[in-house]
Amino acid sequence: MGWTEERVELLKKLWADGLSASQIAGRLGEVTRNAVIGKVHRLGLAGRATTSRMRSARPRNRVSHLPLRPTRVQYRTQGNVALKPIFAPMEHTHVALALVPSIVEELNIPSALRIDLLDLKECMCRWPVGDPQDDNFHFCGRPKSSGVSYCEHHARVAFQAAPRRKR
Repeated sequence: MGWTEERVELLKKLWADGLSASQIAGRLGEVTRNAVIGKVHRLGLAGRATTSRMRSARPRNRVSHLPLRPTRVQYRTQGNVALKPIFAPMEHTHVALALVPSIVEELNIPSALRIDLLDLKECMCRWPVGDPQDDNFHFCGRPKSSGVSYCEHHARVAFQAAPRRKR
């Protein structure tokens, strides 16, 4: 539906009374809020009567919406800075929870049975013994257990049950 003279006059009156564009659109019927706003701008009706909501200033909340930071201890001095006390950091004693693993003896592999990387086969234990940069570095080489890469002895060392946690 178009803008007739009567609808434009009613729009001007309702706009001067301080109704919102949605309220005016509802009273006029068959017109949207955006159509009312567009017509108001084309007619140059920018100055409108103030409503009670516009007259009163919104009260400000004095409580800050910022999260509270935990307070830190600050050491401040008053007076002569040369006499400022020096606070040494306190040593925190950490309680170490030592998990005592089941003690497993290291196998002593004779030098004749030691296996180098190039001689290692799929059916042999792949447990490394020693430092890889040393000349004495070798692999266990014993027959491995089924499903793991290590012999029975080294599988017990590698796969230990996790200790139960205290509540």
